[in-house]
Order: sequence, then C-alpha cells, then structure tokens
Amino acid sequence: MLDIARIRADTPSADDQIFLMSAGSSLMPQPVIKAMQAYLDLEERMGGYKAYESEEQRIASGYDSAAALIGARPDEIAFMESATAAWQMAFYSMPFEAGDIVLTSEAEYGANYVALLQLRRRLGIEIQVVPSDEAGEIDLDALRRMITPRVRLISLTWIPTNGGLTNPAAEVGRLARDHGIAYLLDACQAVGQLPVDVQTLGCDMLSATGRKFLRGPRGTGFLYVRKGFISRLEPHTIDHFSALWVDRDRFELRDDARRYETWESNYVARAGLIAAMDYALNIGMGNIAIRCSALANRLRDGLAELPGVQVYDLGRNPSAIVSFTVGARPAEEIVTLAGEARIVIGTTPPSSTRLDAERRHLPALIRASPHYFNTQEEIDKTLDFFRAL
Repeated sequence: MLDIARIRADTPSADDQIFLMSAGSSLMPQPVIKAMQAYLDLEERMGGYKAYESEEQRIASGYDSAAALIGARPDEIAFMESATAAWQMAFYSMPFEAGDIVLTSEAEYGANYVALLQLRRRLGIEIQVVPSDEAGEIDLDALRRMITPRVRLISLTWIPTNGGLTNPAAEVGRLARDHGIAYLLDACQAVGQLPVDVQTLGCDMLSATGRKFLRGPRGTGFLYVRKGFISRLEPHTIDHFSALWVDRDRFELRDDARRYETWESNYVARAGLIAAMDYALNIGMGNIAIRCSALANRLRDGLAELPGVQVYDLGRNPSAIVSFTVGARPAEEIVTLAGEARIVIGTTPPSSTRLDAERRHLPALIRASPHYFNTQEEIDKTLDFFRAL
C-alpha cells in the first residue's frame, strides 16, 4: 500500500493545484530537490571537481539504481541528458547500410521518426511502418509477416505521447529475438509509470527520461544497452572518457554502456535523478502502476460519460495518459481555462505522433496524466470542472 499522506507531504506543490501533467514534466518530491541542493552546496563550497570526489560513491550508486529499476546490470547503463539523447545515441550507433529496413509503428514519436527520415536521406535505409490492429496496438501478425533478412532494426515507442496506448513491447521483443533483429525500445513514458524488466521485454536498447513519471529533474535520462549487444555498436561521437587514448594513433572504446557517456556531466541533475529512482524503488513500481492505472481509468471513464467530450485513448491496457477533446473547442483554450481553475493539464499536437494523427484524423488533443501522488478527490474535481464547461 502507498503511504499517500507521506507522498503528499513530500510533494507540497501538489497542495494548491491539481497537477495532471506527469507525462510532460512531473512534480519532483522533496528528496529529489534536497539531493540537488546538497550537491549544489558542495559545488559552491568546494568547486565541481572536489564536490564530485566527495560524492563519487553516491554518484556511482546511480548505475545500481537504474539497473534495479529496469532489471538490468549496472554496466549496461549510461546516463544521458534526456530520453531523446539516449535514443539517438543508440540509433545512430547502428551500422546501417543502404537498403537496410527499419520497422516501426504508427505510434512512433516525432523525434524518433525524423531521425529515421534523416538516415533514409543520408544512407538510403528503408522505413516500413507496421500497421495497428483493431485495438490500436502494433499488429503482431503484420510485424511477423514484414520481417525479412533486410530488417536490421525494430524501433518501437512503448507508450506514445498521445492516445493512452500501451504497445505490447514484450511480444515485439520475442519476435525480434526469434529472428535475431536489433530492438530499440523508447520507454520514455513507461519508466516511472510501469514495472520495467528488460529481460522480459527482450530489447537490446532502451531509452528513458527523468522528468516524466520518474519525477526527476529535467535534463536527465539514461540508456540501456544489453551487454551481449554492445560490441556491435560504435557511438557516433566519443571523447576520452568513452574511449581510452591508448596510443598516438589508436583508441579503445569502453566495453560497457558508458562508452556513450562523456567526461563532463551535470552532477547536480544526476544527483536528483538518482534520488528520483531510489524514491520510486522505495515505493515499489508495482504499487505505482496499480495506482496510476486506477486514477487514469477513473478520469477516462468519467470523461467518456460527459456530453461533448471525446476520449481518444487506444489499446487493451491503457496507460496513465488520457487524451481527449471538448467539442470543437481548441485544446489550448481548454488548457488555459483549466489553468485558471488550478488544474494543470497539457496538449499534444498532431506533429508529435504524425502517423497516428493522420490515420485517425486527430486534432490537437488535451492530455491529462495523473500520477500516484494524485487523489481520487482531485480526479473527481477535474471531472466536475469539465462537467461545468
């Protein structure tokens, strides 16, 4: 059971607003804030180098925390400044050649898809989009039929930024493993919301952010690369941390995932990310997932009953992202009105998931994303707000 009273006490900024925007950038709990403040105080007193030396063990513990969070090994983790940076590091290190095929889904995130387009233009790779099934999830039968010897990568967004969808990531992983195809999973909206086990998922690479459901600071994230897969990859950029300069004309890449890191890092933000991961682990991802689902379903079901409100969520097991419209009123107008009522929600534009938006003829959607620190009373007050519009 979650100790909601303690969690709310750790989140004082939740007291004067109904914050439903954790899919964008969530509220950091006090232990995260204090961890960053403490590290910043050290840098003020000692300078950056000495501060790091004094906290080196604590910073190093972050690899253990991230590994525990996703069922990985510490040497399979690299810290990045965002999920996008992590995804890019993995994707651009793939040894693509002209004619190689990348399979993706209709829910692929915009930042990922433009990278696919760039390598199609630069290298001549081929992008093939796997259709969705009747529930809106990636169609596993179609995926199976589309696998050929030319397929080099399956790129999947597990939980897209819109539509409430949770794609069957583990089932995709089994297909990828069965056919020996590299599998890159965007878990940006999943880590911190759902239990994550890379062994079950079967992914070779996974990207995650700190600022969303994990409740860490902006400018943080991490990359997982499977130990047995990393030797196939070479980062598109390196420095003397990711690679040892062993001779005048020769370097050697690190043999762990930290070959994707650089020597310089924002350790203040890293301290916050570590505290956020430990906070989530202490609560328990199973507990978090149950509460997120219950609150999101309460909101989703309530909105679906309101006249003029249309909910656009897909999938057999919807996530804690609730996407909807209110009549023909612009999403931004509704967000502004909600803000005046101290209800924090956001929008998701068609360009973020263009393939899905074009397939379903979606306008800009209103997006609400409750998290475990929210209460049923807040959900009901939000429903009352929309009922009164």
